[in-house]
Amino acid sequence: MTDTRAVARTTLHGPAAWKGSELQVDPAWRYHLSAGEIADVETAVALVRDRGLDLDHLGAEDFPLPILGPAIGSWARELAEGRGFVLVKGLPVTRLSAEGASIAYAGIGRHLGVPLVQNLDGDLLGQIRATDDDPDDVTVRRYKTTLAQPFHTDSSEVVGLMCLMPARSGGRSSIASSVSVFNAVLHDRPDLVDLLFEPFYFDRYEQQAEGADPYFAVPLCTFDHGRLSTYYIRFVIDHAQRHAIVPRLTERQVELLDLIDALAASDELRLDMDFEPGDMQFLKNSVILHSRTAYEDDEDPAKRRHLLRLWLNLHRR
Repeated sequence: MTDTRAVARTTLHGPAAWKGSELQVDPAWRYHLSAGEIADVETAVALVRDRGLDLDHLGAEDFPLPILGPAIGSWARELAEGRGFVLVKGLPVTRLSAEGASIAYAGIGRHLGVPLVQNLDGDLLGQIRATDDDPDDVTVRRYKTTLAQPFHTDSSEVVGLMCLMPARSGGRSSIASSVSVFNAVLHDRPDLVDLLFEPFYFDRYEQQAEGADPYFAVPLCTFDHGRLSTYYIRFVIDHAQRHAIVPRLTERQVELLDLIDALAASDELRLDMDFEPGDMQFLKNSVILHSRTAYEDDEDPAKRRHLLRLWLNLHRR
């Protein structure tokens, strides 16, 4: 581990230290699937269907992608060493059907990394859509509501989202480089930088293992081999305050959290993207914060917002 004191007050550089205002006009972060790559995926989907394979036990060898494979390798390198995100466009989800699109996304994910369980139900392919559950219930995860999702990270190396159906209105995805957010905190409020490397308490939303505490404490930022890694979920930090045993947030901690939120959402750092059916977004959590605006669903259940989610650990190449 790198000595935090030696690097915590140094402006960070590299491809992950991007600004949304600069990338908005740069097409390099969008990858458009070719006709040959789409045919490659459709052939693999048909193979899985013919063999009746279970998605939870699908391997990369069960979903051969000789044409698309090299592109997936380039996405992995971009995630691991580059900007930390990629938006892939053009998968024909309507032609594939919801079932076929799920197979396609799971199969592509197996080439990119190892899938991780996302909840206590053991889901490897998450279904992101609003439910009728009470959003004020402490056990209801925010992604199951139409509420806005403030900037945050997930609990895997990579989070992937694929759009099956966008919302009737709203639901815009936005991302920001947590490396650039760090640089901005260092520039604007150097007096708060040390707090980034001190523990904050996070709520478990009653998803803890039996006998475990319903909260945990970790720093927002760490350095590993000179690379900044950020773990940030403001609403989960706020939620942990419901536990009497959790220390109350200090005034300076709240200042820091407010500053992070404002910087990530700023016109300078934020990059917006509207999901279209078939879009696949992959983000490296340690360097990317992501959010979405509140949205309104269609009255027709078949036309309501529906995304698929993967949590992955990248294959080491």
